[in-house]
Amino acid sequence: MKLKQLFSVLLVILSMSAIKPVFAAEIGTTSPEIPKEVRAQQIESRLVEIRDLTKTNLTSTEKRELRKEVKSLNKERKTTGVYLSIGAIIIILLLLILLLR
Repeated sequence: MKLKQLFSVLLVILSMSAIKPVFAAEIGTTSPEIPKEVRAQQIESRLVEIRDLTKTNLTSTEKRELRKEVKSLNKERKTTGVYLSIGAIIIILLLLILLLR
């Protein structure tokens, strides 16, 4: 009888440790979305501002920070677009050939 109780207690403990309560998850706050056109204009204006900046009186750490900012802004600016892989293009062409016959 004691062994049966031990197994039942172990089963309850095991099931409680395996179940993760959903309500305990922290919900992240979402920031308001900026339209793509507005964000692109902000990026362009910041890049022009950095380009026109006199860099001769900046320290090396400030120049490094500017380079990092320019790289991140350029990366963010270039991520807008639709990319199709070669396989997707082949599938689209095959579907068009089959459907237009």
